Amino acid sequence: MNIKSLDPRVSRMEIPEAPGYPEMKELDQWQTYEVFHQTSRGTHHQHVGSVHAPSVELAIVFAKEQYARRMKCVNLWVVKTADVFATPYEDDDMFQPATDKSYREAFGYKNKEIIREYREKRNAEDGIEPQEQPKQRSRVVIRKKQ
Repeated sequence: MNIKSLDPRVSRMEIPEAPGYPEMKELDQWQTYEVFHQTSRGTHHQHVGSVHAPSVELAIVFAKEQYARRMKCVNLWVVKTADVFATPYEDDDMFQPATDKSYREAFGYKNKEIIREYREKRNAEDGIEPQEQPKQRSRVVIRKKQ
């Protein structure tokens, strides 16, 4: 038997009436779930907040009511807060960049010199005279008289 609600959206989810939730002691709270929403297809999900709920199904309903009612939303994720894992702040050295990344930069390679020497050598073997480098054009700036 499913929960009958005045809200048809809750009735459509077909949530069991007695799913075997653990008995709560007085002043106990439900689990917290972190809510992520997506504003349009293809974009990233963003964390928008958290909700308290007895199950994942109801966490989706609560998240929709809380975070998707007024904002544009095409998809929701809910994750138990206990399942979220974060790195400790003491491990900040893991995010430090490597000190030597010269292999990524082009200035470390002397390719122009090697290519120029190869061309000169090849042209000398073929009997071709070296070509003059084209001169750089100077820019002319025309200013209007005031």
